[in-house]
Amino acid sequence: MNGMPSQELLTIGELAQRTGASVRSIRHYDEHGLLASARASNGYRMFPDKAVTQVKQIQRMIATGFTIDDIRGFPDCMLLIEGARSCDQISDVQRQRLEAIDRQIADLERRRLRLIKTLSEGAFPPVED
Repeated sequence: MNGMPSQELLTIGELAQRTGASVRSIRHYDEHGLLASARASNGYRMFPDKAVTQVKQIQRMIATGFTIDDIRGFPDCMLLIEGARSCDQISDVQRQRLEAIDRQIADLERRRLRLIKTLSEGAFPPVED
C-alpha cells in the first residue's frame, strides 16, 4: 500500500464495526477529507487504527449539530483525540450553530402552537407575521 506507515490497518467494515458508523458514512467522511485511507492491492480502502477515534469524534460533532463542512474547518487535534475539548478557533462556529438551533426551536414551537390551535378550533388559524 502507498503512503501509510506500517501499523494496524482496518478495512472499512472493521472500522464500521468498531465505531458503530455505517460503511456509507465512513466513505462519506473519507471522500470529504476527514479520514486518511489508502487502497490495498485489491482496491479496498484501508484505514489506520487512529481512524476509530476520528470517526467517533466526527459522530459526536455531527450529533451536536455540526455539518461535514463545519468539521472540515476544525483543527486536526479535535479529530485525533477522543473526547477532545473544543478549541478557541471554533467558538464562533459553535455560537453560530447554537443560534441556528435556537431559531429552529422557536420556529417549531410556533408551528406546534398553531397545530394545537388548529386542533382545538377545528380550522387553520391565519398566518401571523
